[in-house]
Amino acid sequence: MIRYNRHIILSEIGLEGQNKLSKAKVLVIGAGGLGCPVLQYLAAAGIGTLGVIDFDKVELSNLQRQVLFGSSSIGENKALAAKKRLEDLNSDIEIKAYPETLTYQNALELFRQYDIIVDGSDNFETRYLVNDTCVITNKPLVFGAIYKFEGQVSVFNYKNGPSYRCLFPHPPKKDAVPNCSEIGVLGVLPGIIGSMQANEVIKVILGIGNVLSGKLLCYNTLSNGTSTIKINRNDTVINDVLNIQSTFKDRSLNINCETNEITSIYDLANKENMQFIDVREVHEQPKIEDTNVLSIPLSVLQNNLEQLKNDTKKYFFCQSGARSKRAVDFLREQNIRNCYSIQESVVEIKNYLEEQHKEKTDVR
Repeated sequence: MIRYNRHIILSEIGLEGQNKLSKAKVLVIGAGGLGCPVLQYLAAAGIGTLGVIDFDKVELSNLQRQVLFGSSSIGENKALAAKKRLEDLNSDIEIKAYPETLTYQNALELFRQYDIIVDGSDNFETRYLVNDTCVITNKPLVFGAIYKFEGQVSVFNYKNGPSYRCLFPHPPKKDAVPNCSEIGVLGVLPGIIGSMQANEVIKVILGIGNVLSGKLLCYNTLSNGTSTIKINRNDTVINDVLNIQSTFKDRSLNINCETNEITSIYDLANKENMQFIDVREVHEQPKIEDTNVLSIPLSVLQNNLEQLKNDTKKYFFCQSGARSKRAVDFLREQNIRNCYSIQESVVEIKNYLEEQHKEKTDVR
């Protein structure tokens, strides 16, 4: 326990508290600006099981604030690159990496495996998905957000406290709030806010201090000013979330895709000269059992290009459209043409393929 000596000699933690940390299971959504400091400090603190989910790859522009990575990480999946670095930081804990998109189809099962969820996402669609999943699975949610020079921290769904929707009942209109890539962000800001999030996680696990439940802490890097906004629990919006449990997995995540190579499955022509490629990970649901569908997870696409047919139009799909877009962008860089990302959710695609199969069967 030499590694944790500075924790153990604190009377508020001690050996008993360190054992609590070693038994805790924490899932971090996103290994970006916020996720990097959260992951580093929780790993260093000795959190027993630390999960991280992120479908994105490390880019050069990330290194200005995502200090978990280095130049050697560029091009790697963030979750996998984070796992590699964190295992070097602390080999005594278990690091679980999920190189995929968080969706309505995989969130419930994933969240149930952890005690606390930390939101380090950078878009509102994912924030509402994370909140709603935490409400349904009854998991505390440690929230963080950044904007230019300002940041926010809170703890939602903790001991019957308010949820994220109690503060913001509905998402803003699409593109109403620009992200970091559009408006910029001070590099040290996510480090500050992410460290605050890690601090709240440790307080929740140990049961010490005043947890930021029912309070939104706002911090300004330029003035060093802080303010706290009180948040009241709204039973109506929480019950609304609980009432969607039965249809939760049928929902889709609407992530904005910028590529021109996007199409609707209902607009497809020449149905005999096409190839469908599922770029989800093999464990994701729902499964699509169709002889025309080829399963090549995005994480291994680069090593399986020989499976793509040169003389066909190739239609890629995933849970939400984000990974299929990345697949098309990657293949275009490899000068592989006739590749398209399907904009519908995997549930709609599954239904479409089943209908096509039924039509062919009826004809026969």
